[in-house]
Order: sequence, then C-alpha cells, then structure tokens
Amino acid sequence: MACLLWRVSVAVFFLALWGFTLGDRLLVVPQDGSHWLSMKDIVEHLSEKGHEIVVVVPEVNLLLQESKHYTRKIHPVPFDQEELEARYRSFGKHHFSPRWLVTAPVVEYRNNMIVINMYFLNCQSLLRHSDTLRFLRENKFDALFTDPALPCGVILAEYLNLPSVYLFRGFPCALENTFTRTPSPLSYVPRYYTQFSDHMTFLQRVGNFLVNYLENILLYALYSKYEDLAGEVLGRQVHLPALYRKASIWLLRYDFVFEYPRPVMPNMVLIGGSSCKKQGVLSQGVLPEEEKTG
Repeated sequence: MACLLWRVSVAVFFLALWGFTLGDRLLVVPQDGSHWLSMKDIVEHLSEKGHEIVVVVPEVNLLLQESKHYTRKIHPVPFDQEELEARYRSFGKHHFSPRWLVTAPVVEYRNNMIVINMYFLNCQSLLRHSDTLRFLRENKFDALFTDPALPCGVILAEYLNLPSVYLFRGFPCALENTFTRTPSPLSYVPRYYTQFSDHMTFLQRVGNFLVNYLENILLYALYSKYEDLAGEVLGRQVHLPALYRKASIWLLRYDFVFEYPRPVMPNMVLIGGSSCKKQGVLSQGVLPEEEKTG
C-alpha cells in the first residue's frame, strides 16, 4: 500500500508542478539498471493520466524495454550486449568481495568505474548523435524527467531549454548537497559509506572531514569529463554545478523517518517508499491472532 501511495502522490505532485494538461509531452532520460525501476512507476502512472512520454534509450541496455506506456527513442552506442553484461557481472562480483579498510576506497572507485565509464560512452554517443538531437528539438516537449546521478539528462535539459525534475536516491560525493550548495555541516551530517550517525564523536568527525576531502577528489574524477562534453554540445564553457542548480524540483527518494536530520533546499522534496517491493497478497496463515479475530 505504501508503494502505491508513494507512486500516486509523486505523480500528483509532478502534475501540479507545471499544471500539466492532457496531451502534454514529457521527455525521460533515465539511468539503466535498478535506478530505472522506481522512475518507471512514475512514468507509467503519468502515461495512464493521458500524457505522451518519450524515453531516451541506448540500443544496448538492461531494463529499458518496450512498453505500452511510452515511446522509446533509441540511439546507438559503441558497445554491444555482451560487453554491457560482462561489465555488470564484473561490477557485481567485486562489489561484495571482502577488502582491506585502507584500500577499500580505491578498490570501490575502480570497481564502480567499470560501469560508470560505460555510462559516459552512452552519454557521449547520445549528445553527439545529430539525428537523435534533431528529433528531440523538433518534438516540442514540456518538461524533462531524469535521474541526475550522472549528468546526461541535466545537460540535455539545458540543450533543449526544458524545465527539469530530478528523481534521486543518493550517490557518492553527496551530489545533491555539493552541486546545489545545500548546507551540509561536517560535524552533524555524516558522509556516505561512513556508517556514522548525526551524533558523532570527535574522532568520527575527523573521519567525516577526511571522507569529505576524498569526495571532492572523486567529484572531479567523475564529472570533469562531463563538463567538457557539455561545453562541446552547448558551445560555451560550462560549470556543471550551475546546470544542476537549474532543476525545478528534486524528488529525493529518502524517507525522513529513517534519515538523519539535515537541511534541504526549498526545491527538494523527500519521497520515501520508492524502493520497497510491490504489494502482494498476505497469506492468512501468517496474520497475528488478534488481526484474525479483528
């Protein structure tokens, strides 16, 4: 039930944001894999409300399949299905392998780059594919919906001059804080993967500071090449955080009940419940006795 309520509430919020009317057109630029599963629920509900939806899809993908709810605009990529699946298998194999504490950040970085480098090739192919860009320019869309973990959709929204909505659920570097200048005091807001709470000891705060320093290095390593790509597409020098700050709304897939207290910007909304499983029928045999008797 929680999943259903979340899905409907987000869709209603989305509709209210622009005052969508029947027939309005939405361009969706997703991230493949598990990121797409939560976004797909919203896309399907908007489609059921009568909106025309186009999803930008690489010709080689995992989960971005055909659907009656949207039209796929497919663009070519410089890798095949075999390479894509091999990269994901390698990533999954090493993601849960034991590692030494001192080398863990380097090992994690190298493992993630196996997939992230492929995503960059995907984005590069999209933004350099003139036929796809022409199609997107000529088909007038009303808004762009994207997962901003990687900035391909962010760049495309600027290129097409579209208002954008971000659906986001965490990423290394505290992306939603760093790029939007959201206050994030190191003494109170723990960094990702530290497993600290918002009540840290002095040594934990020192560790939090060091992790934050490493995050800045990681930010540059991950996103600097996207700035070069954005500059090529937009024809001007680009500061990537400035593009992120143009988002109309951030839908943050956090449940405030389970999160530590922290500041958010006015255009950020916490929408918990999007990562839970689909509602199923509960067997009568496992109900507590008091529920059986009413």
